[in-house]
Amino acid sequence: MARPPPDPDARRERTLLVALLLSAWAPFVTGWAVVLSQSTTQVADFVRRSVELTAVAVGWAVFRRLRRREPAPADAARLERIAAWAVAAALGVSGGVTLLLALRRVTDFAPGGDVRLGLLVAVLGLLTNGWFWRRYASFARERPGRLMEGQRTLYRAKVAVDACVIAALTSVALAPGRPATRWIDLAGSFAVALYLLWSAGRAVSGRGTAGATVAVAPPGPAAPPGGG
Repeated sequence: MARPPPDPDARRERTLLVALLLSAWAPFVTGWAVVLSQSTTQVADFVRRSVELTAVAVGWAVFRRLRRREPAPADAARLERIAAWAVAAALGVSGGVTLLLALRRVTDFAPGGDVRLGLLVAVLGLLTNGWFWRRYASFARERPGRLMEGQRTLYRAKVAVDACVIAALTSVALAPGRPATRWIDLAGSFAVALYLLWSAGRAVSGRGTAGATVAVAPPGPAAPPGGG
């Protein structure tokens, strides 16, 4: 007897759940790293990871509801809009708070402290988020929809921000007393903020998903498995 083909939506739901579980620990570890250091970039990273955790949770909850309930197309589109707006809100709030924090600390701030834990978290985040970015990009190509496209946008922003955080914290770790280090740290915060705000605009516009809203396969024959 032939085995039934794999369910691509089950693979998507598992990916969303794993992303949620892996994201849940980051705010706690990053928060402790903030206590150990005085880095503006580190504080901004803590805010970002905390807010983005909500967007990841909303994405998983929406996708699970779409799979379990099989709502009407209009209701499915509404749920996907909620997930897209959650991503946009997370990116926007993170970017705004980061920008305000950086502006506030331009005049009187000297980075220092132990940034090793924060640097380790950022490196692990870069590797993990890079994998999820590629995964969601594959899902979005297989079946375009706002939910997967939103997660792709979120994780692409995470990768870019992790790279900025690594650069800033590396400079703090190697040369904490140098004048240039202060500006590198602040520049990292500004780069993080601007990229988050730009990504929030793309998430709101839903660019790349024109003509497609429903992310879960409709009832009927199982869709063939795609790459990823």
